[in-house]
Amino acid sequence: MLSEFKPAILITLFFTGLTGILYPLAVTGAAQTLFHRQANGSLITKEGRIIGSELIGQNFTRPEYFHPRLSAAGSGYDAANSGGTNLGPTNPALADRLTKDAAQFRRDNPDFTGPLPADAITTSASGLDPDISPANAQAQAGRVATARGTSPEAIHKLVADHTTPRQLGVLGEPVVNVLRLNLALDAQFPQKR
Repeated sequence: MLSEFKPAILITLFFTGLTGILYPLAVTGAAQTLFHRQANGSLITKEGRIIGSELIGQNFTRPEYFHPRLSAAGSGYDAANSGGTNLGPTNPALADRLTKDAAQFRRDNPDFTGPLPADAITTSASGLDPDISPANAQAQAGRVATARGTSPEAIHKLVADHTTPRQLGVLGEPVVNVLRLNLALDAQFPQKR
């Protein structure tokens, strides 16, 4: 009977070693060698201190900063609670939330009178989206310019300079990374304390 189990045991041990030890080590080694920054979370440092990641949104609420896309993840940008709200388009709770968020966006950005960009009031599928659309950033430019004591044109140019185009010119949509944009704001238009 042991002779019947021996091949199964050996194959299990072989594939456990191959797929459970060697393959993960090879992939981790390749990632650390070829894509070190990305494999370690695309972290952003300032003055030697980690301040965030390009991949996970942060909650900026002060008027002198661009605000991120709304988060449905826990208490906001909580990676442990990542996920959408799963509210369907006919759900009254979604309609109520969108109405409240649209009114809040208008209160926060009183100079903006155009149609609201969709990502200004909707949450991303993960709830952790670090990017907003250029239209959303431009809609906030008046508020940021007033709070920073500079011209809206200077803020519009900063947004344009920090807009990432479509990948390969056709994939996805242009986006603006909120953390990188806010860091550029601090560098170019520092707050007087």
